[in-house]
Amino acid sequence: MRRQQRRADEALWRAVEEMAAGLKKLPRDLLVRLKELLVLDWRKKSGARSQLKLAIEEALDAGLPSGYTPELYKQKCSAVFEHVYESFLEPPGAAA
Repeated sequence: MRRQQRRADEALWRAVEEMAAGLKKLPRDLLVRLKELLVLDWRKKSGARSQLKLAIEEALDAGLPSGYTPELYKQKCSAVFEHVYESFLEPPGAAA
């Protein structure tokens, strides 16, 4: 019985570690993608903003655990977009 419990605990721990690794990878991959989409005056261009929102939604949809409710998912997408909007005035590497 103890052996079975230990195996179950180890399997659960591996699953948690895999999920954590995926969650750590999500922001790195998203940042790479966003840097490709940030163009000069991106905040003024509705097409650029739409592409940015879509990239965020796709990344979070693929990277967040399945336990997120649709409402929580939308909140996270909005929070990430707001952060990007306020943090990236110009594309990375652009002269200020």
